[in-house]
Amino acid sequence: MKHLTILISSVFSLLAANLSLAQPSTDSWTQALDGDNRSPAYQQRDVYRHPQQTLQFFTITPQSTVLEIWPGGGWYTEILAPLLRGEGKLYAAHFPLNSSVEYFKKSRSSYDAKLTAQPSVYDRVDVSVLMPPDYTLIAPAGSVDVVVTFRNIHNWLKAGNQQAVFSAFYAALKPGGILGVVEHRAKPGTDIDTMIASGYVTEEKVKEMATIAGFQFVASSGINANPADSADHPRGVWTLPPSLRLGEQDRDKYLAIGESDRMTLKFIKPDE
Repeated sequence: MKHLTILISSVFSLLAANLSLAQPSTDSWTQALDGDNRSPAYQQRDVYRHPQQTLQFFTITPQSTVLEIWPGGGWYTEILAPLLRGEGKLYAAHFPLNSSVEYFKKSRSSYDAKLTAQPSVYDRVDVSVLMPPDYTLIAPAGSVDVVVTFRNIHNWLKAGNQQAVFSAFYAALKPGGILGVVEHRAKPGTDIDTMIASGYVTEEKVKEMATIAGFQFVASSGINANPADSADHPRGVWTLPPSLRLGEQDRDKYLAIGESDRMTLKFIKPDE
């Protein structure tokens, strides 16, 4: 009986140890989402952007090597940097500091200042530059598990450099690596000029660009869908929050709609 008691105790101890080993992954997500480094205004948008569900749909874990594209003010960087700091790696492909476009320079300078201000969170983020045709080496070739881009594709369509951008993603990813795309969703059949003017892009167009670059479509998710969004507004997607370009005009109406209807698409770089 004594030996049986010891055996049972040992089994429970082993199970407890295994559970303990599994726990840090959950803790990592909690700490990343609730960290003191997150801006309160950014956290308020979680209800629209569903960060944990979105990143996990893109197969990101605390051990992943991730490349974030055009991170802007760092909304997702605030989550990804602490999540990946211990066992993973974060690259961020931003605008060039020497850009002739004032918005690009200001955005990049603010982002750099954000990282510098909290080295205990952001000191391991590697910042590169994405701006075709001059800057397309955004991470060491074949080194990245997951590339993510959030609400950027309409900008590349406007600039006409979308295929160079998708090719840069492809080069950075490992064979079998994932490209995760979140973008404002246009109605099927929307023409290219309307996409550029409105900021909404069709799923068909995104899949076309990815396929040309060599990616294979894997799956879509409704995580970031918003059926209340008609995708037809006076100032395009910027009519809705958080931009609210019309100011006080119909403000309550657009706040009630919420942020845009967004596609969430996952592609894979085939094994070579």
